Formats: sequence, C-alpha cells, structure tokens
Amino acid sequence: MNIILCVTGSIAATESIKLARELKRQGFNVKSFMTDAGTKIIHPNAMEFATGQEVVLDLTGEIEHVKYSQADLILVAPATANVITKFAYKISDNPVNSLLITAHGHNTPILFVPSMHDSMYKSISENIEKIKKETISNEIKFVKPRMEEGTAKFPKIEDIVLESKRIINLNNNDKKKNNGSKLRNKKILISLGGTYEAIDPIRGITNKSSGKMGLELVKEAYSRGLEIKLIVGNVAVEIPKSFNTIYVESSEDMNKKTKELVGDYDIFIATAAVSDFAPITKESSKISSSIDLSLEFKPTEKIIKQIKQINPKVFLIGFKAEYNISNTEMVNLAKKQIKEAGTDLVIANDVCLKGCGFGTEDNQVILVDDNIVEIPKSSKKEIANIIFDKLAKEI
Repeated sequence: MNIILCVTGSIAATESIKLARELKRQGFNVKSFMTDAGTKIIHPNAMEFATGQEVVLDLTGEIEHVKYSQADLILVAPATANVITKFAYKISDNPVNSLLITAHGHNTPILFVPSMHDSMYKSISENIEKIKKETISNEIKFVKPRMEEGTAKFPKIEDIVLESKRIINLNNNDKKKNNGSKLRNKKILISLGGTYEAIDPIRGITNKSSGKMGLELVKEAYSRGLEIKLIVGNVAVEIPKSFNTIYVESSEDMNKKTKELVGDYDIFIATAAVSDFAPITKESSKISSSIDLSLEFKPTEKIIKQIKQINPKVFLIGFKAEYNISNTEMVNLAKKQIKEAGTDLVIANDVCLKGCGFGTEDNQVILVDDNIVEIPKSSKKEIANIIFDKLAKEI
C-alpha cells in the first residue's frame, strides 16, 4: 500500500517524522512531498530518513505530481490554512497542491490533518466546507484537530494512522470486492471495560478489566469500515473522541443500554467484564470507616442470554474470562454459553496466565464455535485481527 505524505509549513511538521515511521511500521510504503515552508520547519533529510525515499521538493520532467497521484492515499499532515485554501480554489503553485489537484482528478483518496492557530482554523472553515460539498464520492476527508491552548493541534499519530487505514481499506474493498468488503457498512455494537457497583457515594466494587482488548477490536472494526457504536464502562484506556461512544457505570446501566441498542445492529461483541454481583443496597451517604461492615450481594442480570431474543439476526460474540482452569474446562464452559445464549462465537481465556488477560498488552485465547481454535500468546491487536478475519468469512 502506497501513501504520499505531504508536509507543509506548520510547526506540527515536527510530528510528521514520527508519523512516517509509524506508517512504515504498519506496513505502508511512504513517499514524501514537501512545500518550501515545510522545509523551513524540518529538513528534507529527516523525511528521507523516516520514509527511506527521496523527498519531492520540486516538480521536474518526471512530472512527479502525475506519477504519484494515484497512490492508495494522499495524506496531508500537517495541512496549513494556505494549502487547504489553495486546494479549495484549485490553485497549483507548489508540488503539494499540484499533487492534490491531480489526485483529485483521479478520485484518489485525500486525508487532510489541519494544524494551525484556532482563529485561523475558524477562518478557513468555509473553505473546508467548500471542499466537503464538492466531494462526490467521499474521497476527501479531514481529521479533526485537538483544540487545546488556543490552537488546532496535530491529532494523535495513532488516530491519523487509524483513519488512513480505514480510508484505504474502504477504497480497496470497493475495487476488489474481497472478503473485507462484506463487513463494510455493517453496524457493530461493542461493549468494553468493567462495571462499577456502588456501595455508597464514594466506594464500590469493580474488576480488573482495562478495556484494552475491547479497544483493539474497536480499532480493527473501524479500520475495516464498519459503522461502530461503543458502550464503555470503567476503562484504563483512552477512547478516541471520534468514536460514537456511550459511557455507563454499573452493570444495570450497561445492560439497560445494551438492550436499548442491540436491536439495530448486525454484530454485537460483548467484550465488557460485567459484574456478576451487585450490593443489595446502596447507602446514600458515606459509610463510617469506624464500624464493622457486612455486605449482602445479589446476582446481576445475565444480559448475554437475552441478546438473541431481542435481535435473533445479530451475530453475537461473547468473551469468557476464567481463572486457573484447563483448556478443556474453558471450552466446555464456552459451549455451555453457546447453548444457553445462542452465542455465535465465544472467545475464552484464562486470566491467570502470566502476561495475559486484564490490563496486559497480550492474551492467549481459544475461539469456540463449531470449531475450536487455540491462539497462542499474541498481542491483543493481533487477536482482534484474527477475530475480524474470521468474522469476514462467516458474517
């Protein structure tokens, strides 16, 4: 996959080096174009080092703007007010704008990452809207900047890479009509994180779920072009603001919101670690720390068993976390869930394994449906990719 990374004269150009390196790590072939103003922020040698390719600074007899205009994506990061405005009015007076205008003529996807002072960003908003209105096939996108300290700042590199992957995958799936295209525009609901069951206004019980596995599934779904909604409980990860997210606290809140929404979705992945028990009573004021305390608990609602009753057509993926049991026992418990809840696929794992489970970067899971597939210790990102490859074949 080929990405042309255009670097313009914003101070955020210093982040373009990191962005290029991350795109390379993700397997993309990266070629850089720079404006004169961009070269005053960072030296072209830095981009050549980051991409491994000579940087285009001027247009020559090789007609570089035509040669590279049909890449998989033209990524303008950072995009200044100058470059955006010139593109809006199709002014070609530098290598970057010449490339953009030519690429637009080929319907090549273009992704702008605006980075500038907030007053300037507001001033060119009509130019951004002009570009969006003239876009026929949604091939031109903008990543919203982080609005901080009076500046439209460069977004997180991870968010830019994720948006780039989504655009490229959607475009290529349209061309090739491959398995990945089967998931395009499917609506997916994903729950993640733990729940918090209050004892009094400042205390409660929860679990060690961090939301890391769920977030990797969300990212994979987004990059493949699915329409996503998240139900997020207690997490230790940052959820990108661009995702359609509903935040909940208790198991009751999560179950209620799930029942409200799941009827409208094609796929539901129940990654959340919902509490099995909740206090029978919740005190309205802080319980004194000087007394002996005894709590009574009640079982919480098993929402997984109601999903197919609400939406019989939904593809239901359940997660089952166990502690210090054999693989055979885990598989049997997963099959029991399939029988009782109608789950289409269960991801079972033993959270006592060293370096796996809650809060870790890796996991070791067993995929259980009509077949049983044991996945050795892998990153949660790799596991998310495996799950969606399977989903693309079976949906």
